[in-house]
Amino acid sequence: MKKTLIAVAVMAASGIAFAASNVTLYGVIEEGVVLEKAKHGDTTVDLRSGFDQGSRWGIKGTEDLGNGYSVGFILEQGFNVDSGDEATSGKAFSREAFMYVNGGFGKLGFGRTGALSFAQSNAILTGWAFGTGYGLSSWTSAIGNNFSRMDNVVSYATPVFDGFSVHAMYSNGLTGDSEKWSDNNHYYGIGVKYQANAIRSSLIFEAADNKGTATADTLVSDVLTENQWNALKQTPAWSTVKDDVVKAGTAKKKALYVINYGFEYNLGSWTPMFAYQFAHQNQGRRTHMFGLSAKADVAGGNVMIGARYLFGKDKATKVGASELSVDGDVRAWNIGAAYVYPLSKRTALKAFAGYADSGKEWKNVEAVGYNGYQVYLGMRHSF
Repeated sequence: MKKTLIAVAVMAASGIAFAASNVTLYGVIEEGVVLEKAKHGDTTVDLRSGFDQGSRWGIKGTEDLGNGYSVGFILEQGFNVDSGDEATSGKAFSREAFMYVNGGFGKLGFGRTGALSFAQSNAILTGWAFGTGYGLSSWTSAIGNNFSRMDNVVSYATPVFDGFSVHAMYSNGLTGDSEKWSDNNHYYGIGVKYQANAIRSSLIFEAADNKGTATADTLVSDVLTENQWNALKQTPAWSTVKDDVVKAGTAKKKALYVINYGFEYNLGSWTPMFAYQFAHQNQGRRTHMFGLSAKADVAGGNVMIGARYLFGKDKATKVGASELSVDGDVRAWNIGAAYVYPLSKRTALKAFAGYADSGKEWKNVEAVGYNGYQVYLGMRHSF
């Protein structure tokens, strides 16, 4: 009730009128100290915002339309606690800006949100204790393949039948859809989630067609950041340089296909988990990644442990921050452990330690996600 009243006050103060039946202001603030060292690099100590849970504030609401139908929205902005900066410069709601309709048919929504295998309100990823947080132990860390937050999304989820639900997602342009269809980068995702009794599981297939983007070895995201891409498209020079930027070389990159499978079994005081990822790209990366992890209740808090192993082939001219020419077998593994101790219902202390090591053609990658270690101590407060 207090959150609803606060949200009403915020909206009223900004001069915005609304008639939603339920509007909530919420957020997460996480800040801590990270000690890390990459291979051949210096040991660094820095304050870091959102090491596990990204710091954010948001407004969400629903309105009952009657006859079992409702409409809702989520507006969520990320920020950096240590500097006060936007997490993604130039976006008013960088984490999520999503509107949806619920009914007997399921849930249909539109806007900016996370991929099925990432985070946010439409994600269904299971099977990894660290989820998409905790630095080098994140399922979306450097060694794996993942899809992050996307613009121009249409998302649909069926009702739940005997614990099963089907989820589909499409992005008409990951970084914009103002060009002709063949020059926009498209995402396609479909997944099945099962949750009943002690079992949680998901199987997700995702693809990015990479139309009009980059070379056979380099994504546009490797060349330009999202902010740089969007800024460049607004300049008068775009019409003359777009072909060079879009193609970034002699050939377009082939479509990327990723499969994620996860399984969890809740045994009460602890939950063992298994996760697997297969990624394939013609003339690019072809990898298998396995993860074993668990969550357990220990001394009033929660312990998470996990180990991953990846093997396969990679072909790239840039890996992490390293300008490497990679064309062959790759190997990588990492281990991690975290402990979360609640000080209250909304505040918790967090600690993490992880180590990563790569072999074959990734052995000289100078990045913590491939070769190095991290230690983290921080605090999270939710409101």
